[in-house]
Amino acid sequence: MKNYVLLFVSVLALSFNSCTTMKDTAKTDDLYNTSWELEYITGPRIAFEGLFPDKKPFIKFDKSKSEVYGNAGCNGYTSPVTIKGKSLSFGDQGATTMMYCEGGGEQVFLQTIKKIDSYSIDKDGKLNLIANNIPMMRFKKVTK
Repeated sequence: MKNYVLLFVSVLALSFNSCTTMKDTAKTDDLYNTSWELEYITGPRIAFEGLFPDKKPFIKFDKSKSEVYGNAGCNGYTSPVTIKGKSLSFGDQGATTMMYCEGGGEQVFLQTIKKIDSYSIDKDGKLNLIANNIPMMRFKKVTK
């Protein structure tokens, strides 16, 4: 009888584990095929609208090229990206034409994104970029 109980508990544990793995895979796939618009960034004591008066930053993940691209609030942004499970890191930014940007938000964005080491997608579908277990940036899905 003990063997049956042990077998049942083992099968039950494996079932829960496989369901969790499927959920994580689906969440990773949620990064792709959409644009993510920045709606919160930690750090400066300036209002979000003051940092990005003309345009909010957005990013898009390209799975086939292992890179992210978009706009840092004024100028274009592109960077290699490494994603393993919930770990995420951005490489050095690619070359772009640099225009003068009002508000100073672009520099805050570029400095903050270098610190990111993981991500999560919350129950509301928002992408949180995290550094040392602290959410640093939050993005919402947009269609672009």
